[in-house]
Amino acid sequence: MSDHFEIYRKAQSLPALFFNSSKNRQEKPFLWTKKNGVYESETWGSVEADILALAKALKGMGVSPGDRVALVSENRSEWPISDLAIMTSGAVTVPSYTTNTTSEHLHVLTNSGSVGVIVSTKEMAERVMPAAIEAPAVKFVVCMEMITVRQKHSLDIQSYKDVLERGAAMSETAEELLGSLKRGELATIIYTSGTGGTPKGVMLSHGAIISNCMGAHDVLASGWSLGDESFLSFLPLSHAYERMAGQFFPIAIGAEIYYAESIDKLVDNLGEAKPTIMTAVPRLFEAMRMRLIRALKDMSPFRQRLFNAAVELGTKRAKGETLTFKERLLDLFVEKAVRQGRVKSRFGGRLKALVSGGAALNEQVGLYFKAIGVEILQGYGQTEAAPLISVNRRHNSTLESVGPAVKGVEVKIAEDGEILARGELVMMGYWQNEEATKSTVSEDGWLHTGDIGIIDDQNRIVITDRKKDIIVLSGGDNISPMRVEGFLTLEAEIGQAMVIGDKQPHAVALLAPDPDFLRDWKRATGKSGTLEELSTDPDLLKVMGEAVNRVNNNLSNIERIRKFMLADQEFTTENELMTPSMKIRRHKILDIYRDQLSQLFPAKKK
Repeated sequence: MSDHFEIYRKAQSLPALFFNSSKNRQEKPFLWTKKNGVYESETWGSVEADILALAKALKGMGVSPGDRVALVSENRSEWPISDLAIMTSGAVTVPSYTTNTTSEHLHVLTNSGSVGVIVSTKEMAERVMPAAIEAPAVKFVVCMEMITVRQKHSLDIQSYKDVLERGAAMSETAEELLGSLKRGELATIIYTSGTGGTPKGVMLSHGAIISNCMGAHDVLASGWSLGDESFLSFLPLSHAYERMAGQFFPIAIGAEIYYAESIDKLVDNLGEAKPTIMTAVPRLFEAMRMRLIRALKDMSPFRQRLFNAAVELGTKRAKGETLTFKERLLDLFVEKAVRQGRVKSRFGGRLKALVSGGAALNEQVGLYFKAIGVEILQGYGQTEAAPLISVNRRHNSTLESVGPAVKGVEVKIAEDGEILARGELVMMGYWQNEEATKSTVSEDGWLHTGDIGIIDDQNRIVITDRKKDIIVLSGGDNISPMRVEGFLTLEAEIGQAMVIGDKQPHAVALLAPDPDFLRDWKRATGKSGTLEELSTDPDLLKVMGEAVNRVNNNLSNIERIRKFMLADQEFTTENELMTPSMKIRRHKILDIYRDQLSQLFPAKKK
């Protein structure tokens, strides 16, 4: 086994992985946070000191090995410090999404039996505190920003700063704290983001996430020389994908981590952080593609022609088509002027790897970025697999697949076409839900992913659909809603789409206009009003219908959208219609629009 895999083989816990990396990097910058408009860093040594102080303080507050402690915070340096401190104390981290309502926080706290909560801002605490007061096992709350609580309670509320200071005065070492913590023990309970029902607590061992980090290292080391790397973290750390790929993997390779301010400021943060490795979800790439297309309008005619040439010629090359001599010369020119110039600088100028996960990446979106010189490695996984199962390699990437299984993972296809995975990465089960565990993980250790696919002749996984989301029309034909939704959202007018039609004669769609398109359309037509007010506007419906017709022209007869309606609001994490990894929550959207959507189908005969 090569040297860079030795650290993963030897590490008995995630904190041990951190302390190993920190050992020879004490004075080097590690975590970067924006303060007063400027990125400021914390060194490995200062982060290590804070982790130890918080871990000791938690033990002093009565936290015992195996206890659960919840963490509710946006991405910031205190997130990994708190996460690793909880684990260092022998306890189990239970992240709760920052977008959760009070009732959702209550479900997480009560179901997990958390004894304490670490919360960041006053705004966050407003939703967390009522849940913490009601949750039967919660004894204390540590607040990064001090709060005022008006409700009667018996909780021990302390400031993060005071807790750190108290812990720093205690004398235990990292070795004493970690004790006999083993990689097979429970490290975290991550509640699924709930695209189809009540979230379940996924139990992941230290070894599951360490195994994932090893797989990620193997993939990147096979395509690039890894050295002084930097990551830009913007997906929620409470999600398994960012937790592994944006926190523990950078820790394992000794990388620096920059925390993005928000998705709205992502482009600015890319230029400031200049990341070398970045993970994202398909929804972000779709939005970035649309912004690049719109940005063309503000360029000079000459720059527009150059950019369009880069797209056209890059697409031909990506498809394996032969370029003429004249095209090859032009391609060399746009490679320097566009791909290695304007496009590269937009991503910070140092980007090596851009990995997409969390949902299926539309082939046309992947092809567009490849054409302009941005290689996206599409990966695949789920929370129950810590989450990485497979990913494409730099020298053998294909837009049709999600790559071969990563190091240490077995994959096979069941008789009904379901993708199965096995290895140390598989969850220990669902917290206090033996029935769901048995239906998801077989006795011989195979994780039933719920996805349908095949394995091609190069051992790459090709996903064809989500087992539970396949639409079966009344005539018996099967439709992949995600495939049709992907084509719909490629249109400039359409920001989001949900396709339904199970047990119906045809498919229909619920659409949300792209916000930038809607803004420009209102300006051009002189119309005003919110999306709610315009959702039935005949002129807007006509324009959206034209976009649907363009998509229908490229779909098979059974896939075509026969009717559609407009949503009266965007699907966002704030209104709970989108998961933190930017997938639509079908069941919640249907709860709102079911009656209206049913009117798009033929009336049932009595």
